[in-house]
Amino acid sequence: MVNSDIVIYTDGGCSGNPGPGGWGIVVEADGQTRTLSGGEKSTTNNRMELTAAIMALTVVKNTEQFAGRKVFVNIDSQYVKNGITLWIKNWKARGWKTADKKPVKNQDLWMQLDELNCLFDVEWIWVKGHAGIEYNEICDSLCQNEIKKYK
Repeated sequence: MVNSDIVIYTDGGCSGNPGPGGWGIVVEADGQTRTLSGGEKSTTNNRMELTAAIMALTVVKNTEQFAGRKVFVNIDSQYVKNGITLWIKNWKARGWKTADKKPVKNQDLWMQLDELNCLFDVEWIWVKGHAGIEYNEICDSLCQNEIKKYK
């Protein structure tokens, strides 16, 4: 990995589904590590996973010195990884409908993520959650701290 790469970890979750939720991100670039987190009083796990990815790419978009760099997003959500890398092309081609002609859930967030994803050279990497991966564990901790704010 080249020093100019941006490495991101994301996590989102809920206590109950729906329930109070939180998300956390770690952005590593230029020898520095930044964290960011947030939450909502009533949401779903998938919405928080999507929000984490959106917020991570928003950081990249809003950081001038990150322009034109390769972005690696490490995510423990197969839903988000598969959605943005595999399923979204067909959803869009079908007018935001699933294969069984139902509306895509969380379409508002998928549209935001798609718009951001198209701005960058992003590699989406699935990582196993709760497996001792340092930055993934930090994201989980950030997420859990946000959930506690709403309990």
